[in-house]
Amino acid sequence: MNSFAATQQDSTAYEKQRERVNKLLDQRHQRFGEFDASLKSRTGIFGLKTKKDMQASIDILKQIVLTDNNIFRETKALLDYKDIQKQAVESQANESGERITGYIQTISKLQKNQDSLAEEIMVLQKKNTIYLNLLLFAFLGLVILMFSLFKRSRKN
Repeated sequence: MNSFAATQQDSTAYEKQRERVNKLLDQRHQRFGEFDASLKSRTGIFGLKTKKDMQASIDILKQIVLTDNNIFRETKALLDYKDIQKQAVESQANESGERITGYIQTISKLQKNQDSLAEEIMVLQKKNTIYLNLLLFAFLGLVILMFSLFKRSRKN
């Protein structure tokens, strides 16, 4: 699996985990509203709270505490996903950095090779110019020699 697909999968898992935490927060908010309503509930004689009213409030508080525990657990899982994503990004950055360093080294090596080949071409061109000049002088000397021989043979 390539790193992009792994990152995409981690992002999807992270989003699902966020949805779970948000649902738990909504449940907590709803239960807290129920608790608030239960505190206002007074079903006893003369508008007093009964033992049943108090027990209902306590039960709702227990549910809120359980929901809070679930929120903490799911939030920790959410943070763990975030850490995993952070590590994946750092790993990708390190891989990219290593590849870039490799590319730079390869380019540097190729530039050095190109420079040495350019120097070699210049040396060969100088030698070629020298040989061409020698060939021209030799050809000119041969033409002069032939011309003088031809003149001598005509005089004789």
